[in-house]
Amino acid sequence: MAKVKHYDFSRRPRKPSKFWMWIARTFGILPRRVGRPITIEKIRMDGIKPPYLLIATHQSMLDFPIEYAAIAPYDANNVVSLDVFRDVGDYIMHVIGSIPKRRFTKDYHVIRHMRYCIEHNKSIVCVYPESGFGYDGTTGYIPKSLAKMAKLLKVPLVCLRMYGAFVSAPQWNKTEQRIPLRGEIECLATAEEIRTLPWQEIDARIQKGMQRDDYAYMLEYGITIPFKNRAYGLHNILYQCPHCGKEFEMDSKGTKLWCNACGKVWNMLETYQLEAEDGNTEFSHIPDWTKWERANVREEVRSGKYRFEADVRVRTLPNAKRFYDQGMGKLVQTCESTHLECTAYGEPVSLTWAGTELDGVHVEYDYPWRKIKYWRNIFGDSVVLSTPDESYWLHPVGLRDRLTKIVFATLEIHFLAMENVRKDRT
Repeated sequence: MAKVKHYDFSRRPRKPSKFWMWIARTFGILPRRVGRPITIEKIRMDGIKPPYLLIATHQSMLDFPIEYAAIAPYDANNVVSLDVFRDVGDYIMHVIGSIPKRRFTKDYHVIRHMRYCIEHNKSIVCVYPESGFGYDGTTGYIPKSLAKMAKLLKVPLVCLRMYGAFVSAPQWNKTEQRIPLRGEIECLATAEEIRTLPWQEIDARIQKGMQRDDYAYMLEYGITIPFKNRAYGLHNILYQCPHCGKEFEMDSKGTKLWCNACGKVWNMLETYQLEAEDGNTEFSHIPDWTKWERANVREEVRSGKYRFEADVRVRTLPNAKRFYDQGMGKLVQTCESTHLECTAYGEPVSLTWAGTELDGVHVEYDYPWRKIKYWRNIFGDSVVLSTPDESYWLHPVGLRDRLTKIVFATLEIHFLAMENVRKDRT
């Protein structure tokens, strides 16, 4: 295979172009707001103007209309994953000021670019620290390094909590619904506090400020979604039956979720709460169900029982132009590491991510959803692992609803590995 050009992450980001931002707002953002009234609440924001660091919760592509409503009349340099550059177009993403990054990698180019935007562009720099869309409408893992980065930048730290974007188009069912959206933009620390407070205190404010629950938001504001196929795909995240304990026997369609092993059925109400047709409703609140699943994965990891192994179809994304089909490979995840064996560009590849190195993976359910964009190579469920130079999009063959467990396991493997490192140091 001819040598492939990898993406140049050293290219400096631009200050967002007023003209191209007008194009983006008019033809990209405003149409998404139709039928979705946005309410913005500002907390401790008096006197806070660019430059500042904005950290935002991440739920769906509907986050961006909320973000730009919250920071108006200003624009922002957003840190954005490379696959979005591929989807939207490298040139457009560059001229609106986006900073490219591969998901779940340590990239020092990004830190330099963020400092450049703060110091030279005098702009808002927006980071989505969860590094991917949420899976159950609640906040994902927020790395503690974010607080240290905030101290490095020496500007106010602002948090944007967004509500409604997830339940409007959850990753397991991407048919978008139109409901009211809400953003709460809050100054977590002024520039003076960033300079004087220890990073641990800043981290505590970040962890507290980033918490959100989209299903609780629906209940609090009396929002209902009468979509007749609202439960479809729910088995992707609710993969373990709380009645019989079996994994990967769940299925969903219309407004129902059921277990093929024991036959128990749950109805998904218009409030997105669950109700068992017969007997006890073990979990009416979807995040409570996923919390139980994750606790079970934690026990597997800490007892040494966890293992995932599967043949995967491999596609690589070296740049922002296209995916490259690399044939078949094997993905193995144990309690200590994640390992990939494949061939890329005609050369054998053997990669291992230790538990200390990988604090998360990005997954896509039924990617791409709008298949016409990728009519030549339909993907399906995908696990994404990256190195600084390459992104490997892995599609398990012959398996269904395994992705969420991989997400949970990767994080629990990381936590266990870091605990062992701290024990070794004491």
